[in-house]
Amino acid sequence: MKSTLLLALILAVPLAHAHGDKKHAPAAETVAEQTAWGIAGKSAQVNRTLTFDMTDAMRFTPDSITVQEGDTVRFVVRNTGRMLHEMVIGTPAELAKHAAMMAKFPNMEHDEAYMVHVGPGQTGEIVWHFNRAGSFELACLIAGHYEAGMRGTITVTPKQGAAK
Repeated sequence: MKSTLLLALILAVPLAHAHGDKKHAPAAETVAEQTAWGIAGKSAQVNRTLTFDMTDAMRFTPDSITVQEGDTVRFVVRNTGRMLHEMVIGTPAELAKHAAMMAKFPNMEHDEAYMVHVGPGQTGEIVWHFNRAGSFELACLIAGHYEAGMRGTITVTPKQGAAK
């Protein structure tokens, strides 16, 4: 029994990227990996900048945006609260799965291009290229924040002239 538990913990460690105070690599230093919701963008290709506020009331402002397929968006994320918050972009299923893992491993660290951790009174950025149309979400996955409703929606409309 103990060896099974130990093996499970060892195997879970690579999955558990953490939420410490470690500085995260900017998108330019991060390997661009295609996801269902897009790929890391390049600062030189940003064609839209959106500013979000995160609060201790567990809300994003705005909590809903629409972008067009092909847009490269700079998300400027301000934490106006007194506790650590983060913004993570993904599919509803991926975010729910990640939130469940965060509940089990609250000290996880991450450095993916589609997320930013922002300390109280600080500002962070994500540069993201939306190369897939669809409905996606943004969320704070710090334990308890997602469950308290700290999430929003991103609608990516098909590129104009694209086949339906």
